Amino acid sequence: MGIWYLLLIVGLCWAQYNPNTLLGRTSVVHLFAWRWADVALECERYLAPHGFGAVQISPSNENVISDRWQPWWEGYQPISYKLCTRSGNETEFRDLVTRCNNVGVYIYVDAIINHMCGTTAGAGNHSTCGSYFNAKTENFPAVPYSVWDFNDGKCKSRSGDIEDYHDIPQVRDCRLSGLLDLALEKDYVRSKVAEYMNHLIDIGVAGFRIDAAKHMWPGDIKAFLDKLKDLNTQWFSAGTKPFIYQEVIDLGGEPITGSQYFGNGRVTEFKYGAKLGTVIRKWNGEKMAYLKNWGEGWGFVPSDRALVFVDNHDNQRGHGAGGASILTFWDARLYKMAVGFMLAHPYGFTRVMSSFRWPRYFVDGQDVNDWVGPPSNSDGSTKPVTINADTTCGNDWVCEHRWRQIRNMVIFRNVVDGQPFSNWWDNGSNQVAFGRGNKGFIVFNNDDWAMDVNLQTGLPAGTYCDVISGEKEDNRCTGSQVYVSGDGMANFQISNHAEDPFMAIHVNAKL
Repeated sequence: MGIWYLLLIVGLCWAQYNPNTLLGRTSVVHLFAWRWADVALECERYLAPHGFGAVQISPSNENVISDRWQPWWEGYQPISYKLCTRSGNETEFRDLVTRCNNVGVYIYVDAIINHMCGTTAGAGNHSTCGSYFNAKTENFPAVPYSVWDFNDGKCKSRSGDIEDYHDIPQVRDCRLSGLLDLALEKDYVRSKVAEYMNHLIDIGVAGFRIDAAKHMWPGDIKAFLDKLKDLNTQWFSAGTKPFIYQEVIDLGGEPITGSQYFGNGRVTEFKYGAKLGTVIRKWNGEKMAYLKNWGEGWGFVPSDRALVFVDNHDNQRGHGAGGASILTFWDARLYKMAVGFMLAHPYGFTRVMSSFRWPRYFVDGQDVNDWVGPPSNSDGSTKPVTINADTTCGNDWVCEHRWRQIRNMVIFRNVVDGQPFSNWWDNGSNQVAFGRGNKGFIVFNNDDWAMDVNLQTGLPAGTYCDVISGEKEDNRCTGSQVYVSGDGMANFQISNHAEDPFMAIHVNAKL
């Protein structure tokens, strides 16, 4: 009895760290600003067949409409917890969750809990469901919240905004960029938040990204998470807890750290993309050879507490954390290498970005168009994600998750799941390789000269299709082939001028 009880407690403690994906599906894709109708279609036609485990969707609750241009950040300024946004209404949202769940691709909602809209939003019904609000008097009758439900009295900064990131109470009790900061120590506010999240759980979502978690006290987050239901048993085993990952920007040097939030769930490891970008760009004397102890050895949070990514919707625009080193779809060649490395390496739970293009315009090093929202029609409605004949996306949707190299590395990660990091090799510079037990092997040439090496792959003998230049199709390779001999050795030749200067093989791509 004692052992059973201990196992039960351990299981409950681990629950919120488990992504709840189907066995053998190991990555989430962020379909940033997609319409619910398009997400549902993508689950059925592409994500499920290619082994994606989950989708992070944009915020699902009513937000402010700031102007006719509708910048993307409007979605992060709530007016109520009604389920209607520019991505769709509640009926469309329910349809998306049901259809994605039915094909085994689960939904994580980007939950905006820390705050409501900004102080400058005015008053009226300029919101995605048409609900009335008054930001000046802090009145949100559609929730309802009133002036008593905000942290104005607790904030000790002069302006009411966060002014000093070394002052912990200020970071957690004052306004983030003028956004009205909810008083989450009040049980009423916690209950309204939990009511919203439980509504989503009833519909069938599998987890939540907690936006701006750094700006909430960990104990307050725990208090509303403790009010959450188990996941819907139509799709999940009885007693399954929602997956929780918290946005905590911790690049070091501040008193608030990611580890302070481990009790609630995983955290977003922002150092991951910032450091990997620096290495792949070869800035500051960094080399790929230094990646041998990647992960905790680089000062990151423990692997089982990390949600990792090369870029996200904020820092691909220069917002948030990471600075100029962040690699994005704009740097396609290097970006594919970085995402390939992430998906091959065992550290963390991996998130792939799927973006939209915007008209970048730099003035004094700053992109003055970083606010531009998703591709839109003249009436402000979001354009559908169209699919081209070559399976890429149209209408200015980038769809990095459909790039052959990234899609095939999502599959690679699924194939090697559970296998150890093995057979590391490097040339002391920017040519590196490593395996995942006896299931997969990946090789990079990020040097300015050609590569021609014989390496121990750890794989069974045979002919393998390189899944970067092509894939296995009808028992043949559409790209390069790699021959592994009986002793596990293979020759790899990669030109430094190659479109994609890396190769990857796995046992499911063996002829």
